[in-house]
Formats: sequence, structure tokens, C-alpha cells
Amino acid sequence: MGSLSARQWLILLSVQFTTILFGLTATSVTVILPQLKGALSATQDQISWVLTFNLVATAIATPLTGWLAATLGWRTLMVCSVVGFTGASMLCGLVDSLETMLALRVAQGAFGAPIFPMGQTILLASFHRSQHPFIIMMWGVGGVMGPILGPTFGGLVSELLSWRWTFFLILPLGAIAALTVILALTDREKGTAPRFDLVGFVFIGLAIAGAQLMFDRGQRNDWFQSPEIIAECIAAVVFSIMFAIHMATAPAPIFQPALFRDRNFVVGTALVLVMGMLQYTPMVLFPPLLQELMGYPEAMIGYLVAARGLGNLASFCVVAQLTRFNPRLCLCLGLGIQAVAGLWMGSLGITLTTQDVMWSNILHGFGFGLCYTPMAVLSFSTLPVPLMTQGNALFSLIRMLGSSIFVSLTLVVFAHSTAEASVSLASSVTLFTRDLLGPWIAMFGDPGGRDVLARLASEIQRQASMIGYINAFHLLTLVPLATAPLALLFVVNRASSR
Repeated sequence: MGSLSARQWLILLSVQFTTILFGLTATSVTVILPQLKGALSATQDQISWVLTFNLVATAIATPLTGWLAATLGWRTLMVCSVVGFTGASMLCGLVDSLETMLALRVAQGAFGAPIFPMGQTILLASFHRSQHPFIIMMWGVGGVMGPILGPTFGGLVSELLSWRWTFFLILPLGAIAALTVILALTDREKGTAPRFDLVGFVFIGLAIAGAQLMFDRGQRNDWFQSPEIIAECIAAVVFSIMFAIHMATAPAPIFQPALFRDRNFVVGTALVLVMGMLQYTPMVLFPPLLQELMGYPEAMIGYLVAARGLGNLASFCVVAQLTRFNPRLCLCLGLGIQAVAGLWMGSLGITLTTQDVMWSNILHGFGFGLCYTPMAVLSFSTLPVPLMTQGNALFSLIRMLGSSIFVSLTLVVFAHSTAEASVSLASSVTLFTRDLLGPWIAMFGDPGGRDVLARLASEIQRQASMIGYINAFHLLTLVPLATAPLALLFVVNRASSR
């Protein structure tokens, strides 16, 4: 691998910083969701929309990346994305209603959509294939700083100031990111855009929106007993089919069919969906668990959730070497470690300790870090350079879609499991079990006291909620185990991995 020029280091620095900005903003919000729930008078599933609507908007806007890059050029597109993303983040700190927050989070996701795929495209196009394992690893170091700094930043700022300043303080970071982009990039690819595929964009946008609304609102509306959910499911299926037909027949579709003739890229899209599923879920589940069931302060929650980023960072000590040695083995190892971490999280109880949370998150982050670099290198190792921008846009779309849908699914599992456990636990407290449960009930006061029933009901709900979280964590074991065999379908291009 040859040495890097000063220009290449500047490009790497600018891409890293914009990626940090994107990751920090996304992960800092996960810590303040419990505060937002109270401030915006939202339920548990409604407040999750603050995250999922942002992810969906990012996914829907991502297909525009290739066309926008070819129309505006790299530098102009990245500057516009960073400025719009930062501005929408600032405005989020001013809202007083859930509806306004959701609208601004959608705008934030739409503006931020090009940041991640363009970052990876710029790096893959600016460096030789032999440098890709090192460059992806270095970019990953910057990428995981967001998950490390985000929860810590969100927890500290919300505790010392308020949740609003978590959004306000994005402004100086956005200004620095925009400056590095202006200095490092040129308007490469400007003016090379084909005619925009509006029909394809509308089809894929409606398909994604229908699927996400179905998963977000299904639990509340009793799933397919609701005409709304049936309509959303039909829309998701019909528009997905229409998009596939349009892509195969249109002269200049938003995604070239040649992408799907590349075996490694097709396998990679399946695995990046899984990466998306595993990326945000622990950061969504742990903050409400720790605050509402355990009473942890926001700053402590931020430190514990940030431990996942430390695991990511530790993985970069070995991932480049393992990727060069055997990328498929490295990928399988990373998925296996994430499955073990999910099993650990699923074994936690109501008496969990800070060490349990910290080390299980570190292990999960370590496994995720071992997965992403070999997956990205293998997926793009055989893809022609002209398809890189579209390929990275599709990669980012699939990853975001996996995150948003899986967050919704885990919350469905949580709500359903909690409701079942609550009924089961409450039904076990009867006159016939009074003697058996007497010592436990006595913990809440005199069994004949007026407030003991309220305290007992509160504890039953607390225990039921913990069961709900445990069942949701079990999905983090099942998903990587089920998909690990896909790694064996990659074709290893030895010439490009050295």
C-alpha cells in the first residue's frame, strides 16, 4: 500500500468530520428520548418516531445522492447537506410539540441523507483499491466517534443545561464540518447527471413510507384488523413491485440494474440490512430501560451507551489485518460476537449493574466494528467505479431502512411482551397466593395498608417492562446468527485486498 498524499489526508479528514457530525447528532438523540417523551407529552411508541421518522426520511432521500452529486458536484452537495442538516438540528431545539419535532427531524434526515453514502463514495473513488481496507478502517475510526461522543454529549448537555441545547450545540460542529469540506473537495462529477428518474424515486419513496408506517402504527391499530394497516401494507408491496419493474425497463433508472448483476454487491445489500438492524437498536432500548426502570441520570446513561463506541474503536486495532487475511472469516466472527452480546443483554434482569450494561455494549460494538469493514470491502471489491456513487446510495438506503424498521419491530416485541407479562404477573397475585407471596408483598408496606396495592401494581409493571426489554434484546441474538452464513457467498478478490 503506497503512502498517502497531503491532499488525500485532507479528503479523509473532511469525510471523517462530516461523518462524526452525522453520527453524533443521531446518537445524542437516543439518550434524550425519555426527556422528550415528557416534554412533548408523547407515549413510548410515539417518541420512537423522533428516531424512526428521521431514519425513514434519510432512507427515502438517499436515492437522490447519485443524481445530486452528478448535478451539483461533490463539494456543493456536501456543503448544502451539512448546512441544511445543521440548520434543521438547530430548529429542533425550539419546538414545543411532537408534530413540529417530527417535521424537523424529517427535514434533518433528508438534508443529511447524502453525507454517509457520499463520504464512502469519495473515499473509495479517491484511493486505490489496495488502500481500501486501511481507508475504510480509518473512516470507521471517525465514524465510531459519533456513537462514542453522541450519547456522552447528549447525556451531559441535557443534564447540565436541557435537552434543547443538545440540538443548539450542533451549530459550531456543523460550521467546522462545512469548512473542511470547502477546503478538501472539488466539484467532481458536476454536470454529468443523466435525466432524473422521478417515477422511480416516487415509487421507492412510497414503498418505504408505506412499510415504515405499517410497522410504526401496527401495534397501536391492532395490525391487520385495521383498514389503515392493510392499506399501508398493500402500498408497500405494490410500489415495491412497480419500482422493480420500472428499474428493469426504464432507460435511465435511479439505480442501474447492473448493480444487481454484481454478486458481491447483492450479498452486501442483504448484510448491510442486518448491519442497519443491529446499529441503533441497543441505543434505543437502553436509555428508557435505565432511566424509567432503574432511575439512572442522563449523564450516566450517556456514558454507558457510549461504551458501544469504545468497542467499535477497539475493533479497529485488528479489523484491517483480519480483513486482509480473510474478510469472510472476519465478517462471520463479528456477527458471532454480536450474537453473544445480544445473548448477554437478553440475560440481564431487574438487578442489572452498570458493568453489565457497559461490557455488553462494548462487546456488541466490537462485533459491529469487525463486521462493517470486511462487508464494505467485499461488497465493492468487484463493482465498477462508475457505479460506486449509486451503490453507496443504495447501501445507505438499505442500512437506514433496516435500522428504522427493526427499531419499530423491537418496540412491537417490547410492547407485546410487556402487556402479556403484566397480565400474567398481576393474575398471580390473588387471595390464594397471599401466603406464598406475603414476604414479597411486605416489601412494599403493610399488606393491609392503603397504598400497598398501588406500589405493588407499579412493581408488577416494572417487572413486566423488564421482561419486554429482555425479549426485545433476544432479537439481537437471532438476527446475526441467522444471517452469518451469507458471508460465505462473497467471492474474495485477492488482488484488490492486498
